[in-house]
Amino acid sequence: MADEEPVDPKKYLEDSCKPKCVRPHLAYKACIDRIKGDESGHKHCTGQYFDYWRCIDKCVAPILFAKLK
Repeated sequence: MADEEPVDPKKYLEDSCKPKCVRPHLAYKACIDRIKGDESGHKHCTGQYFDYWRCIDKCVAPILFAKLK
C-alpha cells in the first residue's frame, strides 16, 4: 500500500459538482456558439468560462477542505 500513488480527490469532486453548475455551463456554451465565426480574435468567452469554474470551485471547496482538516 505504501507504493500506491496518492489520489487527488479534487477531480472527482469537480465531476460531482458539475451538474450543479448547469446555468453557467450553458452560458459558456452559448457564448462559444455565438463567437464561432469570429475571424478577428477579439471576441472571447473568458468571463463565462471563469463563471463556470467559480461555480464548481464554490461547490468543491467546503467538501475538499473538510477532508483535509
